[in-house]
Amino acid sequence: MACGGWGRRGRGGLIALAVAASVLVTGGAAVAEPAAPAVRNVVWLSDRRVALWVDSPAMGDRVQVQLLLARDWNLQPDSRFPALFLLDGRWAGDDESGWTKTAGAQKFYADKNITVVLPVGGQSSWYTNWRRPDRGKTYRWETFLTKELPPLLERSWRTSGVRGILGASMGGSAAMTLASRNPGFVRFAGSLSGVLTTTTLGMPQAIRYTMGEAGGYDSENMWGPATDGEWAAHDPYALAERLKGVSLYVSSGSGLAGRRDIPHGIPGVSTDWTGMALEVLARFSAQLFVAKLNKLSIPIQVNYRPSGTHSWPYWDFEMRQSWPQAATALGVDAGAPDCAAAGAIAPVAQSKDWLGGCVTREFALAGGAAQDFRGGRVFWSAAGGAHAVGGSIGGAYQGAAGSGGTLGFPISDETPIPGGARQDFQRGYILFREGKAEIHAS
Repeated sequence: MACGGWGRRGRGGLIALAVAASVLVTGGAAVAEPAAPAVRNVVWLSDRRVALWVDSPAMGDRVQVQLLLARDWNLQPDSRFPALFLLDGRWAGDDESGWTKTAGAQKFYADKNITVVLPVGGQSSWYTNWRRPDRGKTYRWETFLTKELPPLLERSWRTSGVRGILGASMGGSAAMTLASRNPGFVRFAGSLSGVLTTTTLGMPQAIRYTMGEAGGYDSENMWGPATDGEWAAHDPYALAERLKGVSLYVSSGSGLAGRRDIPHGIPGVSTDWTGMALEVLARFSAQLFVAKLNKLSIPIQVNYRPSGTHSWPYWDFEMRQSWPQAATALGVDAGAPDCAAAGAIAPVAQSKDWLGGCVTREFALAGGAAQDFRGGRVFWSAAGGAHAVGGSIGGAYQGAAGSGGTLGFPISDETPIPGGARQDFQRGYILFREGKAEIHAS
């Protein structure tokens, strides 16, 4: 892999600008519009992975969202692409989504022609609007995800109005809840081991326990006591009829140890006791939810696995299994791209294992050509020949408008230097050191 790659980049804090509310004048009276979200900072982590820090008026906070840009993002600069939101589990961290940190979403979706949207943070949030702040956070995730973020992505990041949503555990529950509470928001909704009945006997207590375990959050600050109507208002089972017309996917294991678990020594028992218990609850709730959909004659694809616990290896597997259905619903080809490296680009692609396979055909640029691969890009120009650009250096280069920006085309490969790497371009160079890529334009 390129020395400036993802594994060595920094995750430092990033700073940003303030949002101003606009004013709409109607009938002579000045009416303040709701403040719109604004992107405070943009960091290109690679040539097709970007981190945005968004000021959310609803949350009153800055929210990180990472994007895995569509396969043809560079090939078709005037096109828009469907978006697939991937929601995290209850331990959602503030540095990176579990879908890229623990599962293989970045590699899997590298050749898919959708933009993957990865909200970062929201531990124990259920991606919902909370009644009260808790542990210093004002969770208003439903408003952020369904009202604030989509217009921003369509305006600045070329997503279309075609969307899907897939989540694991807490995120799987939220995928169905958000789809049912916001008609027309998504065409596909998938739940992997999600709790799909929040009001069934014992479920509020189980949810309260898991939220306390994952960060010390109190479910009463979310939806009130278990008898409060907000629990039913966020119950996928109770809202099932609203899912008509959405392509639905549900999976769960049985709770028994499977081949992705560490066995305890007793047949069928895993060392992950909590994961076993949570998956039993997820399976039970899924069966109730699916039975309700069947009664309503709402189609759903269901995969009940004979084993498997509440853990990322199984969700990574189900992410891949759900893709053909998601692709159909989002209107994109589920298959591999038809491409091959040729000409001057071919020997470079063959000599750089970290590039992986191609994801686009070779395409023309002003003054040269390029081709996208899973792990980076290869550029060719008459002046500099063919060179691969990837990792954090590739991200910095993309953020500087690539060959059409101030640096021009690459004229060397990435080369190691003490403490990092360097790559030269027609009008400058990029240094990678101390976890950061620095542009030096001449």
